[in-house]
Amino acid sequence: MKVKNSVLLVLLILLVVVSICVTSGIGAVSISFPEVFDIIGYKLGIVSENAIDQRIAAVWTNIRFPRVLLSVLVGGALSYSGATMQGLFRNPLADPSIIGISLGAAAMAAITIVIIAPLMQAYQFFGLSILSVTTFVGAAGVALFIYRIARTNGKTSVSTMLLAGIAINAISGAITGILTYMADESQLRDLTFWTLGSLGGANYTNVIIVAIALTIALVMLLPETKSFNALALGEQEAKLIGTNTEKLKNKVIFTTALIVGVSVAFTGMIGFVGLVIPHIIRLAGGSDHRFVLPASLLGGALLLNVGDTIARTVIAPTELPIGIITSVVGAPTFLMLLLHRKKTLGI
Repeated sequence: MKVKNSVLLVLLILLVVVSICVTSGIGAVSISFPEVFDIIGYKLGIVSENAIDQRIAAVWTNIRFPRVLLSVLVGGALSYSGATMQGLFRNPLADPSIIGISLGAAAMAAITIVIIAPLMQAYQFFGLSILSVTTFVGAAGVALFIYRIARTNGKTSVSTMLLAGIAINAISGAITGILTYMADESQLRDLTFWTLGSLGGANYTNVIIVAIALTIALVMLLPETKSFNALALGEQEAKLIGTNTEKLKNKVIFTTALIVGVSVAFTGMIGFVGLVIPHIIRLAGGSDHRFVLPASLLGGALLLNVGDTIARTVIAPTELPIGIITSVVGAPTFLMLLLHRKKTLGI
């Protein structure tokens, strides 16, 4: 890895750490930087109980900190999955929605909100809401279905996967549209808010589950950075130099389904993170996946943390859905990136 890329990674790590400390103090109850460190010190047994305000400590510990952690983990997960999908499809315009996982989860959310939830309002699975469970099942089910369609004679066809994803997106959109039309006012509000994304329901259970899923994805795919680099040359060329492309495809599909499914289950739909951040990272440091994957993870974490802070403070005490913030930032940024690429290529 280039020295420049190593420096960029260290810079991103520092920015993420600083953003966690700063944004966890911003909100309706203002918590200063020293107070944040005092609370952390108290939790670690370094600072005495008398040195902190217990009310502020409770707000930071039970509300602010889990939300910031969830934003960092989900942002990192979405961007990381976007980078792996772009590597698999060898297309910088790819993201997790390309194979229908996100819209599949959205369709299942619509089914749950309009049909299932009224019948099982108080039902939970191990402390998780039925909406979180069913949306994850929807995302995982779509991924499995597409994988089965794309799998022929022991090989996975990327082009078939892409076409199946287009079909699934269309079907999921139709299901969501029908149920939106059928929904009453309360259900329509819930469905709209879920579709636009929110981190308002963050708690430590969600944080732990997303952290476990993301750790699995990191362990499975970070050792495959050289395989991603080989795949960028073309699938046949990658095979010629000893890359097990089928194994790589299976890992990408599994990890994408896992981390996107879990993220969407707890936060709803959050767009552009998995598309824009890996693109920016490639422009900043090149296409070496030894840099692209960890940098995308950190960049996504930083973007969603800052974006969520804006979402919950810009019109306080009301908060904007995080999907609006990421779209407002992501769409113009993506257009500028496309124009830059066009200019670079001389088109």
